[in-house]
Amino acid sequence: MLLVLCVDLDDDLGRKTHFDTPVVGRDNVEAAAVALATADPEDSDVNVMFEGVHLYDRIRFDESVEVAIVTGNDGSDIGANREVGEEVDTVLASLSTSEEITTVIVTDGAQDESVIPVIRSRIPVDGVRRVVVRQAQDLESMYYTIKQVLDDPETRGTILVPLGILILIYPLALAADRLGMPGGAVFGGLSGLLGLYVLFRGLGLERVVDRLAEKTRRSLYSGRVTLITYVVAAALLVIGGVSGVDTLEAIRQQNDGRSLGALRVLAALIYGAVVWFSAAGITSSLGQITDEYLADEFRWRYLNAPFYVLAIGGVLYAVSAYFLSRASLEFLAGMLTAGTLLGLTSTLVFAIAESRYSRSGQARAS
Repeated sequence: MLLVLCVDLDDDLGRKTHFDTPVVGRDNVEAAAVALATADPEDSDVNVMFEGVHLYDRIRFDESVEVAIVTGNDGSDIGANREVGEEVDTVLASLSTSEEITTVIVTDGAQDESVIPVIRSRIPVDGVRRVVVRQAQDLESMYYTIKQVLDDPETRGTILVPLGILILIYPLALAADRLGMPGGAVFGGLSGLLGLYVLFRGLGLERVVDRLAEKTRRSLYSGRVTLITYVVAAALLVIGGVSGVDTLEAIRQQNDGRSLGALRVLAALIYGAVVWFSAAGITSSLGQITDEYLADEFRWRYLNAPFYVLAIGGVLYAVSAYFLSRASLEFLAGMLTAGTLLGLTSTLVFAIAESRYSRSGQARAS
């Protein structure tokens, strides 16, 4: 048995007429088509229903056939597809036949055809018949494609924002020329913005920025100390970078402008910046430790961080000073030993403290 299935995904029939769906039977389908055509002659689903009746009349002399209308809703595509699936189940349950049932799906375009996998999961599909006004077939497909693009926020932003910038370049250049500003600057500025935007979207950096903004917002409202310490640490890093460059320039002047080797250049940058960088690391780690303590997630091993930063900073300071001939070999050896001992001692002390206090806490809890 062949089932001619007319699909009205957005339920124009139910919204514009008094018919309840699903509609089963040739006469009922014809009556529904007439009712919808009377209510809205421009609705393309009218053609779908009359095509279903036409196929029924053409096939009924060759094999057993039935025609039905199933609808979804005018909400989300997922909900509409589910409703169509439920109505297909209702139609199949109403057919009293011992024959195998297959179907021909009749739709009015690409949008309704999104429900085909739902129907195919319930009944074998012999074919799909798309019915649109002949002059409007390409226009209808184009309209649906544009509608889908505009409904998708990500695609909309990717396509329309660069297009908007391109459209604005010429009028902004004219406005700049009227105001006595160089039009080339406007062209260059807007082209640069467009290039940055495309690069930004292409690399997927908007997700990183969104996560960072959300994390910053949560930090502001939850009173996290790290928000302040990270800002201070960033400022210290900038100061450290400037200090490193100043140290490099001072050493070059001491050498009467002679070029330095790559190793001494690196040593000069580290020597001038390492103190500030170490301060930034200690500041940010103390802020993180404070937040962990306030959130009752503190662990003794977290206290290793500032000591590790201090040990690494001391070692880098001694090594860079030695290569700049500002420290002796004995001083370098002493700092290497002190940094190693500081790291080992902090690790051992806080491991013992965590083990002891964790056990005592568990004992009190039990």
